Amino acid sequence: MRLPTTKTFSRYAFGFAAIVLLNSNRAVAQEAATEAAEAIPTTSLWEMLLAGGPLLAPIAACSFVLMLAVFERTLSLRRSRVSPRLFVERFLLQIEEDALGREEALRRCRENHSLTAEVFEAAVRKWGKPAVEVEQAVIDEGERATNQMRKFLRVINGVATVCPLMGLLGTVWGMMEAFNAIAGSSAMGRPELLAGGISGALLSTAAGLFVAIPALILYLFFVGRVDMLTMEIDRNGQQLVNLISAEGLEDRKSRPSRGKATKKRAA
Repeated sequence: MRLPTTKTFSRYAFGFAAIVLLNSNRAVAQEAATEAAEAIPTTSLWEMLLAGGPLLAPIAACSFVLMLAVFERTLSLRRSRVSPRLFVERFLLQIEEDALGREEALRRCRENHSLTAEVFEAAVRKWGKPAVEVEQAVIDEGERATNQMRKFLRVINGVATVCPLMGLLGTVWGMMEAFNAIAGSSAMGRPELLAGGISGALLSTAAGLFVAIPALILYLFFVGRVDMLTMEIDRNGQQLVNLISAEGLEDRKSRPSRGKATKKRAA
């Protein structure tokens, strides 16, 4: 029987020592992780809201108002409520081809409850008048339509402006309370109280920005949409002015007829 050599025995001893050292390090690491987990305080959402201070309540109210305003504007600024494309195209085409008279045009405008139909109705009431008079009617009704489209946009802009200020005020309030707490005799030598107070104070600023940033983005989106729809209403109104004003009627009478095919398409 061949006995193990000194070199082989050393290898076995080194491997055993390595295994023992590895298990020991693993146990130490697990113990450290357990202690760290126990040392980190856990905070519920309700406790975080309470730590944010009293100004979180108005910020939450602003977020609710923002949701209502955004929902209302989303429904009101739909194309079907402002400028339905099919109605506008057929209306202008039928007037251009003399397939629609004044009374019938007024009836169709009243049946269609869009803002463009209201502008068209104001223009049709001036049927056959000079272009300046018809255009003024379109401008006046167009301004009313624009004001309706801009409704509640100031509310959204106000939320985007006020919420960061309320969050900043809450932070200043919380910082003052934290410094007052650390200045007390019972809190001397306990910096964790100051850290906890600052953390709670910053929560109100974070809440204000959390509401204000989407409010500002939505405000810019709705302003851009209102501008686009306003330009479209103005363009369609100007086209109607050129068709039903005294100058437009004279110009159309002097044109040659386009034939039956076009009239069928207008009908």
